[in-house]
Amino acid sequence: MSKTTTRSIQEPARSIPVAAEYDVLVVGGGPSGLTAALAAAEDGLRVGLIESRSFVGGNMTIGLPVLGFLGQKGNQIIDGLPQKFIERLRRERNGASEHRPCPLHMGITLVEPEAVKTVALEMLTEAGVDVLFYTFCVDVVMNGDVIRGVITESKSGRTATLAKVVIDCSGDADVAFRAGVPCEKGDAQGGMQPPTLMFCLAGVDTDKLRMSVANAPPEARTYLTDFIPAEYFGQNNQFILVGLRELMAKAKNERHLDIPNERTIIITGLKKGEVWINMTRVKGTDGTDARSLTNGEIQGRAQIDDIVTYLVNYVPGFEAAYFTKTAPFLGIRETRRIVGQYVMTQDDVLSCRHFDDSIAVASYPIDIHRPADDGCTLIWCGDCYDIPYRSLVPTKVANLLVAGRSISVTHEAMGATRVMATCMAMGEAAGRAAKISVRGNRSPAEIDISELRRQQIAHGVYLRNPDGSRATELAPGQTS
Repeated sequence: MSKTTTRSIQEPARSIPVAAEYDVLVVGGGPSGLTAALAAAEDGLRVGLIESRSFVGGNMTIGLPVLGFLGQKGNQIIDGLPQKFIERLRRERNGASEHRPCPLHMGITLVEPEAVKTVALEMLTEAGVDVLFYTFCVDVVMNGDVIRGVITESKSGRTATLAKVVIDCSGDADVAFRAGVPCEKGDAQGGMQPPTLMFCLAGVDTDKLRMSVANAPPEARTYLTDFIPAEYFGQNNQFILVGLRELMAKAKNERHLDIPNERTIIITGLKKGEVWINMTRVKGTDGTDARSLTNGEIQGRAQIDDIVTYLVNYVPGFEAAYFTKTAPFLGIRETRRIVGQYVMTQDDVLSCRHFDDSIAVASYPIDIHRPADDGCTLIWCGDCYDIPYRSLVPTKVANLLVAGRSISVTHEAMGATRVMATCMAMGEAAGRAAKISVRGNRSPAEIDISELRRQQIAHGVYLRNPDGSRATELAPGQTS
């Protein structure tokens, strides 16, 4: 935990140069920021995107598959720009798999991290988005309750960037928080889902691994996996394996290994023999605190050796495995969530609720890596649920939209809405809403929702009718 101090210094007032002015400014270049910028720029608006790292793609670059394209009934429920991005990855860089059904995660879409960085940047520059890397948003420019832009820090110094509409895709509600939007963190006790430092191993015989599961006798519980039938592994050469609890417990006991996770989580990569490991777990990390994040990186990296020892010595197929790389940053599951015009709840997810102002459909289950122990809670709704536009619109601050995991949801609902395909769908909606806002010279809270929904449908976004069928057109004046 960070140390508190009462010492301070006075910084003299200074004039801040305006570095750029846009119609729409997107802060954060992760999955939601990528699609937000593309949607906002699709008919010629001046769109800027600032990103603190040297690449775009966010969590798509850390070795995780993209979850959420498929629904719990096997149908594809994320389309539009996210689908176009995956198609281009696959077509031009062989950087994405098809959407593979998965009994646990509904669907997995494997992506190559380096291809994501390249293709995402190509699409943004082709769309005319002005991308600026190595730039941190550190404050906001306000006129009463209206956001006019943000203050940034970079190698170039401290500057202001102004915009008619700002979209916060930081993942941590950085812009919204600094603008005075009410925010929440964690569960009822303030506990947040722990982050993971992903890492990659090569030299893995993935066929041996999957067939050891597929061919294991029913009584060999050591090789059973959480919620995924053994026969699934006999039919799929690319997969996520979640389980091996008894095998891990045996390794911990025999070798005194310190692995703060009760499950083995292995994800096959697109390259032969490559797997990504989702098993480090740093409880108590606050992704909005630099010292806490630093400690999380230190602890996460320190956990890797014991995990590799376990895998190489106990898990079939890992006998010749070797370490190759870690992700460029911790995978953060949860930080701030805004309080918006509507707070989406667990009941909304589990009741498969339809909203008249729906701008995206999702189906990923409530998936909470519990803050206080080494376990995970999973709850499925049986179908899919809508994400309302009102959850992207913050209270108290005008001309601001939020997309990604920090939209207006409860801790429990965020366990379902936080995955990457869903965040991309939110970003597309936010970008299109910002465009309508600028074109109509009205705040995002005042736009015509039916027009936004019509544009979403026209661009291939999957939306539902009240009866659950896919909406294919929306008549003028019709909202549902």
